[in-house]
Amino acid sequence: MRLRGRPGLVVAMGSAAAVLLLLYCAFPQWQVLRAIAFYSPWRITQQLYKLDVGWPKHPEYFTGQPFCVAVDPLDDLVYVAQRGDNVPKVLVFSEEGYFLNSWNSTLEMPHGISAVNTPTSSSIWITDVGTGEYGHTVKQFSRSGKLIQVLGTPGKAGSALNPLQFDQPAEIFVEQTGEIYIVDGDGGMNNRLFKLSPDFKELWLRGGNGTGVGQFKIPHSVTVDTVGRVWVADRGNKRIQVFDKVTGEWLGSWSSCFVEDGPSSVRFTPDEKYLIVAQLNINRVYVLAAPPVGSIGDCNVVDTIQLADMVKPHLVDVNVKTGAIYVAEIGAQQVQKYVPLN
Repeated sequence: MRLRGRPGLVVAMGSAAAVLLLLYCAFPQWQVLRAIAFYSPWRITQQLYKLDVGWPKHPEYFTGQPFCVAVDPLDDLVYVAQRGDNVPKVLVFSEEGYFLNSWNSTLEMPHGISAVNTPTSSSIWITDVGTGEYGHTVKQFSRSGKLIQVLGTPGKAGSALNPLQFDQPAEIFVEQTGEIYIVDGDGGMNNRLFKLSPDFKELWLRGGNGTGVGQFKIPHSVTVDTVGRVWVADRGNKRIQVFDKVTGEWLGSWSSCFVEDGPSSVRFTPDEKYLIVAQLNINRVYVLAAPPVGSIGDCNVVDTIQLADMVKPHLVDVNVKTGAIYVAEIGAQQVQKYVPLN
């Protein structure tokens, strides 16, 4: 923990009591109280990840702004979707960081990406927030970039359910069963969470623009754990909301960790011990302790990856085999990889 006002002092946090004693010895009382208020509840952290400085091997292929990244652990591939004029929209790297190929198929402004492996197929899903003829849609591609499926009404923003319409859909998460979760949207008229069946029928819908329970203000990212909970980065409301994946029932929310900036991305580590959360505007990636089955409780920071100014971490993904974290950085125009220390 680096204390404001004393940039040269770094405290290795062993226990809250030891830190409190050190604070009272080193600082005037008013500074101690201010520090306690800022850092409360106590964030006892440990370093769990380190930057893989050798990834990627070919950073020159990032010719646009990488908005999202997805790991396909089945084939050890990393997909990066970027924006920009006259740039390939999707870049494909090996897990080791070698550039393999790129494709550019009916994509305007990619926002979220997910690599999906079900018992019957492997594919890449991308949300498109563009306003042109391909925008306001969620698209399924083959791993080589062939368009397979389009959800939504291309080029037309809306809130209808039949036919299905989106307005700047932010992200999609698909379970191995084929069940689909979509947060809609990244601004626009809709602030909602969908669950669709594998054949794209609506199972339940939650949301609405607001600050109340189950309402959203820019639902930006979604993921699902193995005990049946759906986690949504409610970015504009500076909180994470949690829902039952079967019924859509609201289970709880976290807000105390997001006083400075709302969460922009949520992903679990392979053992689901931690939740990886990006914060776009303060250039930070949090490692939060995931709650066991039962009460959601409140968030607890285990580790903090503080990035350089203006890096802008937008969305992240985690390799379910290795635990490596990939961070899509729109400010730095790159993707970085962090690997577990043990």
